[in-house]
Amino acid sequence: MTDVLLHTSGRTAHITLNRPRALNALTHAMVRSIDEALTAWEHDPTVETVVITGAGERGLCAGGDIRSIYEDVRAGDGTASAEFWRDEYHLNARIARYPKPYVAIMDGIVMGGGVGVSAHGSVRIATERSRIAMPETGIGFVPDVGGTYLLAVAPGELGTHLALTGAQIGAGDALLCGLADHCVPSDRIERLIADLADEPVHEVLTRHVRPAPAGELARHQEWIDACYSADTVEEIVRRLLAHGDPAAKEAAETLLSKSPTALKVTLTAMRRARRLGPLERVLDQEFRVSCAALSTPDLGSVSEVDLDVSRSTSWDGMI
Repeated sequence: MTDVLLHTSGRTAHITLNRPRALNALTHAMVRSIDEALTAWEHDPTVETVVITGAGERGLCAGGDIRSIYEDVRAGDGTASAEFWRDEYHLNARIARYPKPYVAIMDGIVMGGGVGVSAHGSVRIATERSRIAMPETGIGFVPDVGGTYLLAVAPGELGTHLALTGAQIGAGDALLCGLADHCVPSDRIERLIADLADEPVHEVLTRHVRPAPAGELARHQEWIDACYSADTVEEIVRRLLAHGDPAAKEAAETLLSKSPTALKVTLTAMRRARRLGPLERVLDQEFRVSCAALSTPDLGSVSEVDLDVSRSTSWDGMI
């Protein structure tokens, strides 16, 4: 079975991630196939729009194929993982600069690498079923695929909250945070895609876009901004625990369950991403951090820990 399905219909070229049993998790071969297709379509005058979707009912993409990364670390020196990330991050940057409309259907689960192949596109469409997240700190890793770039420019400290906790958000919050542009009901997606074969994107959107379901983050932004503006993870946790809002306490408990090194590196990466400039420079930072993570015990080994990181500093100096 082909893991990436490619076809054209009228004026539109289609990418379908086709590993539904693995929630369309990205492999290195899939990244290369997408990149090659984008090259061909960029120079094809009959292709005016590119659409990316995921096979199956569960979502667009749950992220990179983390199992292959674990196996590479256990059996080798991490070279294969580094090569995968290099090509994946190149693809993320290419999507962000693609000269034709790139329409990402962010229906269902969209996490990690799934965010990378969708949220950098020029037209990001969420649905009422969207569950979008950068959950990397949950496996002792750091948001990548340009995730620190995207979250760093979210309003206030909303992006910091999402990056550190790995919280999932729906369509309303994705629009608020700048991870999506439009909401289309899931039962209209098939018709929207069919219409793109014959009409420009803006005309199709006019007919199908609907108001997004109400989100959660806006009503919590006061305590999120107050707590996550701290300079250290330790102080963030102290503020969350002291705030009094049950949701703030829950966020603190989430942070206390994660790798302290991953949290501290993520916070530093987020702060630096805000001043690094273009996406490519942030992706370069993420590549160096990702490669450094391959040699740490934190990756894939997460348990309740104290936020004293004196015993876990192997990523120091990488960003």
